[in-house]
Amino acid sequence: MALEKITMPQLGESVTEGTISQWLVAPGDHVNKYDALAEVLTDKVTAEIPSSFTGTVKELIAEEDETLEVGAVICILETEGADEQPAESAKEEAPTPEATAPETPKKAPAKQSAPAGRFSPAVLTLAAEHNIDLGQVTGSGRDGRITRKDVLAYVENGAPVAAAPTKTAEPASSAPQKAAPMPTSQVGDRETPIDGIRKAIAKHMVTSKHEIPHAWMMVEADATGLVRYRDGLKNKFKAEEGYALTYFAFFVKAVAQALKEFPILNSTWAGDKIIERADINISIAVATDDHLFVPVIKHADEKSIKGIAREINELAAKARAGKLTQDDMSGGTFTVNSTGSFGSVQSMGIINHPQAAILQVESIVKRPVVIDDMIAIRNMVNLCLSIDHRILDGLVAGRFLQKVKENVETITKENTPIY
Repeated sequence: MALEKITMPQLGESVTEGTISQWLVAPGDHVNKYDALAEVLTDKVTAEIPSSFTGTVKELIAEEDETLEVGAVICILETEGADEQPAESAKEEAPTPEATAPETPKKAPAKQSAPAGRFSPAVLTLAAEHNIDLGQVTGSGRDGRITRKDVLAYVENGAPVAAAPTKTAEPASSAPQKAAPMPTSQVGDRETPIDGIRKAIAKHMVTSKHEIPHAWMMVEADATGLVRYRDGLKNKFKAEEGYALTYFAFFVKAVAQALKEFPILNSTWAGDKIIERADINISIAVATDDHLFVPVIKHADEKSIKGIAREINELAAKARAGKLTQDDMSGGTFTVNSTGSFGSVQSMGIINHPQAAILQVESIVKRPVVIDDMIAIRNMVNLCLSIDHRILDGLVAGRFLQKVKENVETITKENTPIY
């Protein structure tokens, strides 16, 4: 018999960690190779972790709702093969989740004296951030193990923090501050537990706002030609193709064409360099009753308006059925969001980290405008762009928006093929 480690896989190019949302096995269970062991949640999608071996589940290292870095051990399987190895010695030799924690945290936590000897990277990081002595935290996990929830609860309850050792006394203003108490429910309030998907969305948005200096600008475009063209085609198109020809498909195509002329908008910040992506993969926001997903239209610049419309329809259907895959969600280089679908006329989007920009397509509204010194009723739409100000400035962003506006305003039956 042999002991084999199952580790947190990398479920996407920019994914660095995952959260165990649910174990599908228990110690003692027999599993075959490729059987699902657990459901893991990243900031992009929920996926199953398959077993790499056939054998028996020896130990579950990670707790449910615990966040682990890619490569961290999540469980141990006992397999047929090499000579039997004692479980305890195997666990000592095998890297455990805490081995992936940062070697030099910004704040060193006080000496740990908790009965549970292993701590996950998430627990160690939180303890370091809040200067918590883990010996004072009660663990609710298996065998008394301290989980991320336990540390957060300890902080939220206003528990005292351990003083960090210093060579000289620090000014009072720099002393660790007690965490602000969490809001509490009052009589008549309704509480809704935060599920794993909402937690991932929240984490992704906080990362974007913390790391990316956002700037914002807007132009209005005359979409009258687009409206007339699409409205004249929509019934025939739906009858022949079986899915809707939406306004949004035209906007995605207009943006993809503009990105070919302004590739810096199709880039990402990489610390000491900016990476311009060769492929134009448009992320689109798809809302369900409870959540927002951002699947990707790959190589949007190479697709016809019909092809884009088909992918919008297919991705939206998969999102609402809960069938989006990791591939559906990965590889996006620029995001286009149809905020106008629910009546919005102006908004500032949060950039889909680590992309450089997001465009909000607002509601198409009939408005009086002046054309050749005469008032005319036109179908106008606001295009709102949020940019990463580390990568982009107002000049290039403004030129990009003007190109998108030009592309939208020149959509007509005569010069815009659907197929």
